[in-house]
Amino acid sequence: MIKEILKNIIAFVFSKHFLKHLGLIMLFYVSVVLIMMVYLYFYTNHGEKIEVPNFVGMNSEKAKVVIEDLGLEFQIMDSIYDPNLPEGTVKEQSPKSTAFTLLYVKSGRTISLRVSKKTDLIAMPSLIFKQIRFAENILKSRGLRYIIKYRPTSEANGAVLEQLFKGRNVKGGSKIPIGSLITLIVGQNDIGEPIEIPDFYGKSMSEAQYIMDTLGVSYTFICEDCITTEDSLAARIDIQSPEYLEGNTVPKSTPFTLHMTINFNGDIENPER
Repeated sequence: MIKEILKNIIAFVFSKHFLKHLGLIMLFYVSVVLIMMVYLYFYTNHGEKIEVPNFVGMNSEKAKVVIEDLGLEFQIMDSIYDPNLPEGTVKEQSPKSTAFTLLYVKSGRTISLRVSKKTDLIAMPSLIFKQIRFAENILKSRGLRYIIKYRPTSEANGAVLEQLFKGRNVKGGSKIPIGSLITLIVGQNDIGEPIEIPDFYGKSMSEAQYIMDTLGVSYTFICEDCITTEDSLAARIDIQSPEYLEGNTVPKSTPFTLHMTINFNGDIENPER
């Protein structure tokens, strides 16, 4: 019985009908493989190698021309706030340059760039009725500059009464550029109380802060040649407003502006002008 079955199977396998269809199947398979190989060869630009230049630091418009001349695609992924770079300067690219990766691309590949922008928007905080020290810290943390002006009030002493941007009231949550100058109108009960003008010449920022915090006056530091925090700590005051004259007084509400420099040439131990 089993021998008979095996005999029939062998006879079928070696029959012309079976071999004919087997040959057709193999021919179809080989044809498909060859067609796919040819298709992939041309579709993937087999053997093509394009070196990716380094675009970091280049203007995005110039980078676009170079990319398109190489037969590649151009794309701006996003913009990154950087006030120290010209608008549209390339900060990052993907893929990175061949000089760094030793990898090449084929024509049609998209080069993605991240470019710089000089302005960025941030939400204005709501500082109304907040104490001035708290308001100052919030503005500093958001990259906003500020000046303080005082207004006589019987209530809310030392609290923000108005917040102004370009001379107009600005609501909390409004979008304004980072680095904008905000004017804070602060209530002051003892606006007429006089204080003697301290002499800040030759003093450091921390020394001047201690004196002004003790007096309860407002102040602003300016240091044009300070770049790092260490520079600000090492700088010394060489100009102050109001100017120091022995015995002169000003209302306690008067804001002090102190100009510092890291190239201080005065005598710190004996600061006589």
